Amino acid sequence: MKPHEEHKAKGPASVSIGVVVVSTSRYEEKLKGEQSSDKTLPVVKKTLEGFPNIHLKKTKIIADDKGQINAQLDAFMDQRNQDAIIFSGGTGLSPKDITYETLQPRIEKEIPGFGELFRSLSYEEIGSSAMLSRATGGSIGNKIIFLLPGSPNAVKLALKELILPELKHLIYLVNKKE
Repeated sequence: MKPHEEHKAKGPASVSIGVVVVSTSRYEEKLKGEQSSDKTLPVVKKTLEGFPNIHLKKTKIIADDKGQINAQLDAFMDQRNQDAIIFSGGTGLSPKDITYETLQPRIEKEIPGFGELFRSLSYEEIGSSAMLSRATGGSIGNKIIFLLPGSPNAVKLALKELILPELKHLIYLVNKKE
């Protein structure tokens, strides 16, 4: 068995994730008591149907606000029963896109290959616009974090092709005792 296959096999039997949608407009809908127009969380739930041992434990919709973004990461870091968190939104180049600036400095070990592969796969779907994404992933302590675009299709692509197939491997590595 190759090392990466061995690591996947040694990964936990079950993994728990959280998803935070960073969108001021979706957050304002929530504050007003309106029906959410968010399409990302339903896509995440549908995508997870093909991965029965990966469980969505927490979802949240927050504004494009540094304080709220940091608070969600801090709350996640305090959760013992959550292995990974995905932030969707705020990785673009507009002035309101601050998820990357807020959280990337907190990542202890970045996974450059994640962003590279994500943009490559995105390029196949959307062309040169893929280069505008600052999607990234990494670890903080023994937790895994991903910063993804706000597009539901981008989240589905990242989950199906990259994150979910490797998540148990990632969790194994950040918890490995050497």
